Amino acid sequence: MSSLNKGIDKAEVTLKWDPSPYGEPANDLDIIAATYTTDALYGEPAYLVHFDSRSPDGTITLKRDSKTGQGLGDDEAMTLEFSRLAERYGRVVVGVTIQQRHGRRTFGDIPRTLVRILEGYDELSRDDFARIPDATAAVVAEFVRDGDGEWQFVSGIRGFDGDADDFASWMGRRPAAG
Repeated sequence: MSSLNKGIDKAEVTLKWDPSPYGEPANDLDIIAATYTTDALYGEPAYLVHFDSRSPDGTITLKRDSKTGQGLGDDEAMTLEFSRLAERYGRVVVGVTIQQRHGRRTFGDIPRTLVRILEGYDELSRDDFARIPDATAAVVAEFVRDGDGEWQFVSGIRGFDGDADDFASWMGRRPAAG
């Protein structure tokens, strides 16, 4: 018997922030997606999608990548096509990280940040990172496949303070209960 609940077929994660003040190094934030197989939902991802890559099957794509936060509208946008994602995948975690090449930067240092999770015109989540000002990266969304094979959105922001290379591994941890 099939479920009467509709899962998420396609989602978009958008990110925006204001540029650095004139004369200051540019703030560069990046959206990252980590994909996990159904037999290894936690730990190391099967693959990552970020500014220099895309998913092997083209189901997760970074459509916009800003290095400065300049311009109108969203600075970064990632599309996740769950209806096309192979059945062997059971979890996708999406995060945002701040590039640290010009010295330590946290979300508290970046003016007017906004991350949104959308399903079509419906806004599933919106956050400005104000509750994690000392974090250098954050998990912003999780999508999990339920028992009926439908994709569900799990809300919640989890801040991370550390090296960007360690963030990719940290994303795969099981979220703390609470």
